[in-house]
Amino acid sequence: MNDAIQGPNSKYSNPFAVLLTGGVGGARAARSIRRVFEGERLAVVGNVGDDESIHGVHVSADLDTVLYTLAGIEGPHGWGIEGDTFTVIDHLETLGVDTTFRLGDRDLATCLLRTGMLASGHTLSEITDQIRLTLGIETRIIPATDDRLRTRVRIADGRWLAFQEYFVERGHRDHVVEVEYSGAERAKPAPGVIEAITAADTVVIAPSNPPLSIGPIIAVREIRQSLADKERVVAISPLFGGRALKGPAERVMASLGFPPGNAGVLAAYEDLISDLVVDIGDASDGRELSTSVMVHATDTRLDSEDGSRRFAEWFRETFT
Repeated sequence: MNDAIQGPNSKYSNPFAVLLTGGVGGARAARSIRRVFEGERLAVVGNVGDDESIHGVHVSADLDTVLYTLAGIEGPHGWGIEGDTFTVIDHLETLGVDTTFRLGDRDLATCLLRTGMLASGHTLSEITDQIRLTLGIETRIIPATDDRLRTRVRIADGRWLAFQEYFVERGHRDHVVEVEYSGAERAKPAPGVIEAITAADTVVIAPSNPPLSIGPIIAVREIRQSLADKERVVAISPLFGGRALKGPAERVMASLGFPPGNAGVLAAYEDLISDLVVDIGDASDGRELSTSVMVHATDTRLDSEDGSRRFAEWFRETFT
């Protein structure tokens, strides 16, 4: 990646874009925006705060969701692999193992490869790139950092929970009062991340959960500074009428003290973004929000092929 992107005059910067992403919404945004910035003209920077050792393997849930989605093999709910089997996980359950976090057999194979390569001294970004190429994906997919960075949440009873314990094992039902990005203060951007952001004409923040999916990425000091230096950073709101289609985004933002609705999204990205894209149903927010950020309204539902295509066409006309 360092060799491929050399700065504003590189072949990738006319136009070139970077997408910061996490979760299913982020993966679907990558699928849509890839229509605008084909091949290596788009670099996706993925959240690693959700990474965890589960059933003895290293799971990079957000990176794998992007990989599977861009490869066109994602499961019907947006995660995992379509048509996967669960022979191993079902047998683990018969052996008395807690299998609340279910990995399909093919998904497990990905994680086994990652675990073995990490143990052999390869970096997460090297491994992700190998999987990307094996799956036939042209778009660059880079972890935010190769260093250990983990999202933890403190719930109402005072306990700190690892992200996957909160999100999967406990079904993200707990009231979150604090979020911590453990290791962020020491983490360095993975090779290629800063170079890509510097070269990009446009940086896009996907419609991912701001505190839980994007927060870990921008908690890396050099990444946050590189965003602050950009002229155009476009955030896509994950909210529709003040609520997320999936997940606890609006509840977590409220419990952390952010204003309701898209005002909270603006607050989460304060001093970082130039443009905010909201769903057409929230078009009035553009008139109500007192901000120097330009607010755009369009159909931001990206869960269908038609929706993905429409958004890509709108994005191309608006930002390129």
